[in-house]
Amino acid sequence: MTCTYLEDGTTVALGLWGPGDIVGATLSRIKPYQIECLTPVEAILFPRSKDTDLTEILLSHIQQAEELMVIRSHRKVETMLIKLLAWLSQKFGAQVEQGRLIDMRLTHEDLADLVGSTRVTVTRILGQFAQEGLIDRLSLHRIVLREEDIWYYEI
Repeated sequence: MTCTYLEDGTTVALGLWGPGDIVGATLSRIKPYQIECLTPVEAILFPRSKDTDLTEILLSHIQQAEELMVIRSHRKVETMLIKLLAWLSQKFGAQVEQGRLIDMRLTHEDLADLVGSTRVTVTRILGQFAQEGLIDRLSLHRIVLREEDIWYYEI
C-alpha cells in the first residue's frame, strides 16, 4: 500500500499494489510518500533508463486512482466498503469454495483510510456484512467475500 500523511496525522491511502506493479516515490509528487507491505513481497530495483517506456506504468497508476476514486464517491460507507472489498477480491483475491479470499494484512484502520471513514465504523459495518452473510471474517485480517450475495446488497 502506498500512502501519505496530512499535517494532522491522518493517513491517506494512495494505492494498493500487487505482483508486477511498479511503485516508488519517483512516480509521485506526494510528500511524504510511504510504502507499506501488507503481504510478503519481493522488491527489485527497476532500472530507469532513457529507453524505459513509462506509459504502461503510468497508465496502471491512473487506472487504479480512477477505480479508487469511484469507490470513494459513493455516499454511504457501507456501499464504499462493499465496493472496495469487491475490488480487492478481483485484484488480489483467490477463488475458494465459499467465494473470493482476500488474504491481505489489511486492518480495519487500513480499510477505513481507503474509504475515508473511521475504524469503529468499518468494524461495525464488517460485523453487519458478516451477519448478513456477505462475508466470512477469518483470522489474521483475511476475508472471504461471497460474490453471489454482493449484487443483492447493492440493489
